[in-house]
Amino acid sequence: MRGVLHLRAIVPGDRTDAACAVLAECPGATNVVVVEGAARAPRGDLVTADIAREAVNEVIERLQDLGIERDGSIAMEKIDLSLSDVAERAEARSPGYGDDAVVWEELDQQTAEGATLTWSFIAFLVLATQLAGIAALIDSPVLVVGAMVLGPEFGAVAAICYGLVRLDPRRIGAALRTLLIGFAAAIVVTYVCALASRWIGVIEIARLPASRPMTAFIYSPDRWSFIVALLAGAAGVLSLTAGKSSALVGVFISVTTVPAAGNLAVALALQHGSEIDGSLLQLGANFGGMLIAGTVTLLVQRAVWSAVLRGRDGHQP
Repeated sequence: MRGVLHLRAIVPGDRTDAACAVLAECPGATNVVVVEGAARAPRGDLVTADIAREAVNEVIERLQDLGIERDGSIAMEKIDLSLSDVAERAEARSPGYGDDAVVWEELDQQTAEGATLTWSFIAFLVLATQLAGIAALIDSPVLVVGAMVLGPEFGAVAAICYGLVRLDPRRIGAALRTLLIGFAAAIVVTYVCALASRWIGVIEIARLPASRPMTAFIYSPDRWSFIVALLAGAAGVLSLTAGKSSALVGVFISVTTVPAAGNLAVALALQHGSEIDGSLLQLGANFGGMLIAGTVTLLVQRAVWSAVLRGRDGHQP
């Protein structure tokens, strides 16, 4: 049963009864355990419970109303295996389905990480762009796919979508900064490497190949490029909110942001003007499509889940 999360909270002693009351009133919470005085830093009681994913937002919000995250802590972790009839009944009592529920605090932390500019983000993006540049030179679709999978940019794209939905300009600005600096660094490094390779004779051509039947799509955007980006953006956000990491790999393979960046760098080094324009258009189509679809998907999820909760409240006596 993968639709249940495990709550571990350190609760100040004067609020333990209130926290337990929150869990008792939540139909999706069960297996509640209290260990008085177990916590030392910060001091407090240890409260644990298993909570259906559909009910997590409600529990977190009510615990935050008690100020537990300020004076103690609230942690949630996924349960890979749960053998419990009472947990199954708690999940059945919760509205909707676990895969459809968006745990907003979880998504907030995921997108915060994606919006952060780190050396590892730049390193992965540089390596992926280098692979894409080589793919452009030798017309290798295998290297194109490798560059797509290696690229880490979707986390920052998802952070922008989340920032737009939550009207958080700081999150949007941080993610945009990460994308701009990351791609600028990757393109510059690949451009310098392409120039150096040309000077020392590793690249023995004056221009990119005129005919590239296997990788021409990288610099030849059309309506399908934008449609694929829309589908990938929606699928990427759904994979994040549902915790389906395997589906995210398909998103990476669908969009050609990193291949377009690699092709752009090599085209600049070899002064191939038409492919420079095409690569820039491909980058714009991919980012635009993913941002539009990702934002709309989150808005739809929020609206649908609000309707589910209203329906539950309407049926309660």
